[in-house]
Amino acid sequence: MKIAVVILNWNGKALLKEFLPSIIANTQDATVYVADNASTDDSICFLKAEFPQIKIIQNTLNGGYAKGYNDALKHLDEDIFCLVNSDVEVTKNWLNPIINTFKTEENTAIIQPKILDYKKKSYFEYAGAAGGFIDKYGYPFCRGRIFDTIEEDRGQYNDSSKILWASGACFFIRKDVYKTLKGFDETFFAHMEEIDLCWRAFNLGYQTKYIAESTVYHVGGATLNATNPKKTYLNFRNSLATLTKNASGNLFFLLFSRLTLDGLAAFKFLLSLKFSHIFAILRAHFSFYTRLPKLLKLRKTLTQNTVKYYKTKSVVWSYFASRKKHFTDL
Repeated sequence: MKIAVVILNWNGKALLKEFLPSIIANTQDATVYVADNASTDDSICFLKAEFPQIKIIQNTLNGGYAKGYNDALKHLDEDIFCLVNSDVEVTKNWLNPIINTFKTEENTAIIQPKILDYKKKSYFEYAGAAGGFIDKYGYPFCRGRIFDTIEEDRGQYNDSSKILWASGACFFIRKDVYKTLKGFDETFFAHMEEIDLCWRAFNLGYQTKYIAESTVYHVGGATLNATNPKKTYLNFRNSLATLTKNASGNLFFLLFSRLTLDGLAAFKFLLSLKFSHIFAILRAHFSFYTRLPKLLKLRKTLTQNTVKYYKTKSVVWSYFASRKKHFTDL
């Protein structure tokens, strides 16, 4: 079973310098690639000089996470694609439990390791933690992280288990499944594209898993941090698109509910005087509604699985009204 470890880079020389050595030192049984998204710094020259053993894929433009990986992966023929953020530190033998799972579980198509915080290593990291789920209305959360509440790793999620989505920070997928799904939705640019891909895989009957025996550490926010309104815009817009494309049931009811809940999110930003984030939510909705006719046409071409996709009806209600702050409380 051949593995390609692919790191997407855009003007990230400093991150490559810091984190690439851990990947090289702990990745003997895979081919390591850096897929460069038309960087304007000297990332490529740096790689050629300092890491000549790394294979470089040069994309012609910065198409974000989704198009960047789609463009890079079409050149590769390994059996398993491992997509790793440039701000991830891996650990010894991180690949072995994941590859063993792929070898023994034919229906497991996508895998995520345990993702801990690089800056606070006893805690889970926001973008993935111990595997992702969504609620009925498409809001994502993780084992180990609900909204801004992040749990300490005390071994409570050391059980490898089925999840709905795997984090794009460290994301393993079978090549044939990736091609069956036609890769990431490039209209997303960045954020939520891995949730959309995993949901489409779920709707076709494939399984996504979290493997606790493999651990990586993620900085998070190195490209676009949580205080940036653009991140808010992309998350809200892409979440609505993901829900429209993949959710079974009464779509009109789901979208109307989301409109109400997103309004409450905007009100929360108002109380915090974060006006730029309010406008980001408004922009996200206007962008979504202009794209809605195309999304509805796309929805007709996709499978919506009647199996229940959500862990809880409303994680917003559970978290803010019922004060359930941990995954095990849901």
